[in-house]
Amino acid sequence: MRTSYFSSLIFAFLASVSVAATAAPAAPMMNESPGSLSMTQEQKGDKVNINTADADRLQKELAGIGKNKALAIVAYREANGGFTSVDELIEVKGIGKAILDKNREKLSIE
Repeated sequence: MRTSYFSSLIFAFLASVSVAATAAPAAPMMNESPGSLSMTQEQKGDKVNINTADADRLQKELAGIGKNKALAIVAYREANGGFTSVDELIEVKGIGKAILDKNREKLSIE
């Protein structure tokens, strides 16, 4: 009798501990250092400077810009100097008004 009563108490205790551990919210895992996390957030929030961005960043950040168009933007910038306005991006081969309008809020020249 005592053994079954003791076993029932142990079972109830272990079951409640298991439920409590499962129901507890998990702490967020931080694989990155605090400095790199804030840098990632800043990069996502910043506009893309078409005078300084490399082809990879242009391709990743802008809608409708693939590898070839990104390389064309960089080549145009190297051949003609920096852009004086965002609207000048239309002068790049393969960039039209529709692509410029899609990305206008993401672009800067500063």
